[in-house]
Amino acid sequence: MFDKLGTKGIVGVVCLLAGIGIVAVKAPIVAAGIALVVAGMGLVASGLAESVMKMFGMA
Repeated sequence: MFDKLGTKGIVGVVCLLAGIGIVAVKAPIVAAGIALVVAGMGLVASGLAESVMKMFGMA
């Protein structure tokens, strides 16, 4: 998975996890909500990408 992300992707994931970790120290419920929102956005983006690839006959 890491080879597909590239350097910027790995740095992005680290920043994302660090940010959620910082919020979790003060407000665990808020951090859980943020994590769910980020996961949902990732699933939506993945679904859109897959749909576009199918439209172009790549998947």
